[in-house]
Amino acid sequence: MKKILVANRGEIALRVMRSCREMGIQTVAIYSEADRFSPHVKYADEAVCIGPAPSNQSYLKGDKIIAICKELGVDGIHPGYGFLSENADFARAVTKAGITFIGPSPEAMEIMGDKLSSKAAVKKYKIPLVPGSEGAIADVSQALKVGKEIGFPILIKASAGGGGKGMRIVEKPEEFEENLKRAVSEAESAFGDGSVFLERYLKISKHIEIQVLCDTHGNYLYLFERECSIQRRHQKVMEEAPSAVLTPEIRKQMGEHAVNVARSCNYTGAGTVEFIYTDGEYYFLEMNTRLQVEHPVTEMITGIDLVREQIKVARGEALSFKQEDLTMNGHAIEVRVYAEDPANNFLPDIGTLQVYKKPTGEGIRVDDGFEEGMNIPIYYDPMIAKLVVHAENREAAIAKMQKAIDDFRIIGVETTLDFCQFVLAHDEFKSGKFNTHFVKEHFKPEYLTPPVDQATDEMAAIVAAVALQQKENELVTAGTEVVKPSSWKNRLLD
Repeated sequence: MKKILVANRGEIALRVMRSCREMGIQTVAIYSEADRFSPHVKYADEAVCIGPAPSNQSYLKGDKIIAICKELGVDGIHPGYGFLSENADFARAVTKAGITFIGPSPEAMEIMGDKLSSKAAVKKYKIPLVPGSEGAIADVSQALKVGKEIGFPILIKASAGGGGKGMRIVEKPEEFEENLKRAVSEAESAFGDGSVFLERYLKISKHIEIQVLCDTHGNYLYLFERECSIQRRHQKVMEEAPSAVLTPEIRKQMGEHAVNVARSCNYTGAGTVEFIYTDGEYYFLEMNTRLQVEHPVTEMITGIDLVREQIKVARGEALSFKQEDLTMNGHAIEVRVYAEDPANNFLPDIGTLQVYKKPTGEGIRVDDGFEEGMNIPIYYDPMIAKLVVHAENREAAIAKMQKAIDDFRIIGVETTLDFCQFVLAHDEFKSGKFNTHFVKEHFKPEYLTPPVDQATDEMAAIVAAVALQQKENELVTAGTEVVKPSSWKNRLLD
């Protein structure tokens, strides 16, 4: 494999290209008109504009991507995550065109892409499942009967897709019919598939996922777990590895169950098996048949480059290590830096990165796809960067992340950095006992809104910081050495 096209954008495109470059593989970037000046476009060996800004006219044009590959002599496609990464039809078309798809088979995607078929597949391996309906629910009266048998509260979930779409928590039987109709409607709108099923709703739970890596030679390995319980709108915003609550025995059990999930669909490449965990018990949720956003924390504690391993597996190579070779080294935490306003229900806050300075230092990693002066496009996910730290233990990792956030200077848009700082300082998070309801139970928007006098002082500091930055740029241009101040305000607050 000598040339790989990355069918994605932003930070994940850059991250894949870096591993390709280290492996001596040439890269091709695709970009929409909105991403013309993005770093991933400049980093690639070749770049092709694929269409207008909307993703359905650019990054989702699978036939056009394949045509570009044929024209440029590309022999592999890495889909990153999102967009076409879990599209079985695209993977099948890529293979049919004689190009290697760097990911699992279309058949594995189809089995694990539907929550009902995935549950059916793993049953023979005796994977623990959340009590729920056997199949899709259509009839309201029959669904209500099943719901009462399961026991309220229950969770209505879309069979296809994820990200909280087509999902409803129902506390009482009298609220069931309306929520069922809404879940079906939302699932049809989001995924083109209105089928839903029921599960018992576990109020106090953690979201634990296991990274798996599998080759075409029958090797199935797990690279330990990630804790992903800090979420808003059922979507993750902070992750860490390992979890603070798993015992070595539970970790081994979950890992073995995760690789059996992979076996159930003949999985190859890197994938993630998700579980609900509560009070020492856990249940299979789903498998994500792609690289996860939060994969860097696993890389930090294992020293394994997951993208490199994906490419090697796609080339037909056997994994060069065994389960007993894998060990956990220290602790890693990742925060997703979104252009969102946590004080306004985490709504996107699109704008220009007037100041964008990343923290640096040992054990600090920033995966991003932006530069200072760039606009955050309205067409895509508003994630600016992933800030990751690694330290010898969890306490040290928390302290390092707090310092790194303080050193991350962003002016021009609201971000989730202050929210993440709030989480890191909270006793519930420090204890490791937090669950997926942390935001609902512990966070209020006013916690991030400073008093009027403080806000005025901070605004003055921001104005001074921008002026100082402009002066610094002028001095650098003139060849003058710049001595930076020890601190300055890094984010715009209300």
